[in-house]
Amino acid sequence: MVDVTALGARVASSAVTPLVRRLFVRDGPGAGLVDRPVRISALVSFRGEKRTVTPKDVEKIAGELVRRALAAAGPGEEPVGAAEAAVVKDALARTLARLGEITVEDYEAVGLGPERFARELSAGVPLAPYGLGEGGTLLYERLLHTASLHILNFLTQRSTYVARRQTVQAQQLARLVRAVDVLLERLPSRSAEDAGFEERYADHIAARYGTLTIYGLDAGTREWPLDTAYLSLEATRPQAGRGGSRGPEYPTVAAEQVLAGHDQVFLRGVAGSGKTTLVQWLAVTAASRVYDHGLPHLIGQVPFVLPMRRIVRPGAELPFPGDFLRAVGCPVAGEQPPGWVERVLRARRGVLLVDGIDEVAGNRRAAARRWLRELVRAFPGNLWLVTSRPSAVPEEWLAAEGFSELVLAPMGREGVATFVRRWHQAAGAPESVGESLLGSVRTTSELNRLATNPLMCGMLCALHRDRRGFLPQDRRSLYEAALTMLLERRDRERELNDPDGTPLPYAVQVQLLQKLAWWLIRNGRQEMDRAEALRIVGRALPALSLAANSGEEIYLALLLRSGLLREPAEERVDFLHRTFQDYLGARLAVEEMDFDLLVDHADRDEWEDVVLLALAHARPKEAEYLLRRLADSGDPRRTLLAAAGLRYAAEVAPEVRGRVEQGLVTHVPPGDFDAAREVARAGGDLVLGLLPGPGEVDARTAARVVHTAVSVGSEAALEFLRRFRDHPSSVVQQSLAAAWPQFDRDRYAREVLAHLPRQWSVDVSSVDDLRALAALGGWEHIRVRGAYRVEDLTGLIVADRLAHLTLDAAHPVEGLAWLSAFPGLRTVTVLTDPDTALAGRAPDRVKVQVPSADSPSRPQG
Repeated sequence: MVDVTALGARVASSAVTPLVRRLFVRDGPGAGLVDRPVRISALVSFRGEKRTVTPKDVEKIAGELVRRALAAAGPGEEPVGAAEAAVVKDALARTLARLGEITVEDYEAVGLGPERFARELSAGVPLAPYGLGEGGTLLYERLLHTASLHILNFLTQRSTYVARRQTVQAQQLARLVRAVDVLLERLPSRSAEDAGFEERYADHIAARYGTLTIYGLDAGTREWPLDTAYLSLEATRPQAGRGGSRGPEYPTVAAEQVLAGHDQVFLRGVAGSGKTTLVQWLAVTAASRVYDHGLPHLIGQVPFVLPMRRIVRPGAELPFPGDFLRAVGCPVAGEQPPGWVERVLRARRGVLLVDGIDEVAGNRRAAARRWLRELVRAFPGNLWLVTSRPSAVPEEWLAAEGFSELVLAPMGREGVATFVRRWHQAAGAPESVGESLLGSVRTTSELNRLATNPLMCGMLCALHRDRRGFLPQDRRSLYEAALTMLLERRDRERELNDPDGTPLPYAVQVQLLQKLAWWLIRNGRQEMDRAEALRIVGRALPALSLAANSGEEIYLALLLRSGLLREPAEERVDFLHRTFQDYLGARLAVEEMDFDLLVDHADRDEWEDVVLLALAHARPKEAEYLLRRLADSGDPRRTLLAAAGLRYAAEVAPEVRGRVEQGLVTHVPPGDFDAAREVARAGGDLVLGLLPGPGEVDARTAARVVHTAVSVGSEAALEFLRRFRDHPSSVVQQSLAAAWPQFDRDRYAREVLAHLPRQWSVDVSSVDDLRALAALGGWEHIRVRGAYRVEDLTGLIVADRLAHLTLDAAHPVEGLAWLSAFPGLRTVTVLTDPDTALAGRAPDRVKVQVPSADSPSRPQG
């Protein structure tokens, strides 16, 4: 027999909509523009003065719904006989007739949604007297749900009042109607056995992949719900060949949408970038029976999650479709009807998620490609996503099989913030703990560079929570924890046992990686030739008791499993995270006692972290030698670097510490604004950690400190300035207001401007600036720099808040009469060439100031 629950939904909107419309009176012109709710019982067409159909017609409508549903079943597959079908029709007609009795108003009904509205209708129609069997009851319930969905969708289209009050629900209903039609086109008639198993399999997918696990962590929550933890990542095209650049024709797309534009996708992503999490999310979404997720290409599809590390067995062939579930250890595999997977794939309903080509030994990857090719050709039209780390296989590895190649992009600032907040929410940690971590990430350059993918963000969250709300100041401990996770614990906990047959102990991996890192640093390079990397690895093997292995074997094992190396282009190698390169290079610099080399290069930006991390690794006497050399150099940058390095050295003699601190006094805090700019130029983000806070200095010094941070101009500087936003000094407040153009517009407006008194002058140079101020509720003193349009000023400036306006721009032809749109405006300063005549005359209450020839070019208004 055919599946009753599927059969009840197999009535397209093109068939249901006309039937539903007949249940309601036809509106006259303008009837849809009602400005108030309407009781549904007043709209039905079989009651009241506007009756256009009879109660008998309602029975005909119900009968037509039953007839169309049963027509979808093949001969001999009808779930109910003719007699029971007639009873279903009578029960459905009586239920639809309840539309004339219920007291629910139209917008209330839409707010209920189709399931609850169906229950509201059926509440007054007990089914017991009708004597329906199980099949008849299920058919009645499914048809009532379908009718309810279309009734509510009709109400949203009929009334603009409902559309205004229930915008979100109306959109959801429209999506559900479209989803039902998509499902109708895609879902073939299935036997009850197939349909029942699919439902049990979908429940298994939701339970098996509905939680997210982070491997390799000593602390924090290890699992949490996927729907809470999932973060939408972005994918884009890979770089075009050696040294190629990503062109503008390759925009980023949401990673979960990659199968919307391509049926077959080969997705590359670095270790921890979210590949497996994306696979889980697609599987759970495809298996769900909720169809308003906005991914119509997954509606009615059946997911098959195929982790390569589980389905590739030594000496065994890769599985055929009928063995998919058994190969991955699915507990319901024994229940699947014979030939079910093949039937799904022939109906083009499969979503095949092949995760981790890199986790297959190199000598099995050719077999894996042949396996994929044969499956794609045997079962065309299904959706395929195959994932791998970037360097595991050559470019366009599956291009001949029709796969489009994409790469996962690093997380942006907002993505990091979202991940951190969701992690702490799922872990049951206070919101303040997550915000504290975000503050550390934004103000600490090394943390900012680490937080580029979910794996690293998860590590930072776990370490931060384990240490009760703060990350250790000891960067060395942070990097050691990360290295242990990436190089040792993650693969072991995932039960991934050396797929390429070359086990590398943790200490050996570290030794090899730091040799590669130090070579790059010494040579001022961001990447190296693959041949050079092989030479470095090959020279190290005898001392590491690996002489029996080839340099190629060890290099490939290091590349594929460490999560730290990558090949960004053909025959090129670099470190995925520059901060790990600096850490590992500094470690080897100390081992080889290259202290003079470190000091000689300390004035270069790219060596700053290397010197600081070398101080963290150095023994006390070595650290003191480094600090003395830096402090005695007379160079401002080296002096600041020595001061910053004090907290990295485990032990420093008082005499050396005093010498470093004495050198710092001449630079921090700066003595005047020129010195502030010079210190900012010399120290960059480094100086932010040496500047005093708002409560440690007087108002004049605080102003110079703020000016220093503004001159640094980085994201870490913005985070530093947040600490001064409540400072009482007017000079500090003016400096903060004036600094807006130096930073991210929206963030600075939210995190700094919103906390300042509105009377201080702020500059605007774009429509987006005006919108940002409007979002704050307006501003009292605005300086417009550059060309402007009158309609933008009058439309976006909050009129009641504006008191002072400075126009530092070529004046438009409209004149100044438009200033009357601002009732609270007290002064206007127009900065223009002395020979330029004003095109209009300002209102009497507005003062217009035109600077003379010897006036400064930009006087303050």
